[in-house]
Amino acid sequence: MTEQIILKKLTVQRKGELPEAPGQTNNARRLSGVSAENTEVSGLWFGKVFTGPGEISDPHHHGEAETGGYVFKGRGFIRFGERYEEIVYLEEGDFVYVPPFVPHIEGNASHTEELVWLTTRTPDNIVVNLENQDVADLEIDYRS
Repeated sequence: MTEQIILKKLTVQRKGELPEAPGQTNNARRLSGVSAENTEVSGLWFGKVFTGPGEISDPHHHGEAETGGYVFKGRGFIRFGERYEEIVYLEEGDFVYVPPFVPHIEGNASHTEELVWLTTRTPDNIVVNLENQDVADLEIDYRS
């Protein structure tokens, strides 16, 4: 007896037609590239995240999702740890891994250029926005 393989449909998502992702955070606008909203994918979300010049997201985490990020354009930072006092800066071409349930803040480290991330998550684009967080006052190393 041969097992029958059912193939899913190969699809293309055009840049001007990407839907907003179901999970959103203030100052981190997410568009779905490959997602359950526009393909037959299961267990994966892949999209773009935009942050305007000088903008900083609200604190959030991605639940059980493992997240991989790539700085496509601009210079960004991620704050994490106690009171979000730890900070890492990322330049175009850098990758970052954010483990499940790690609260963090994303920001654009430029006052003049937009920050664009390419981001993937498994199993889905889980976004848990956090309120009433104790966030330390840090000086950000803005450039250009």
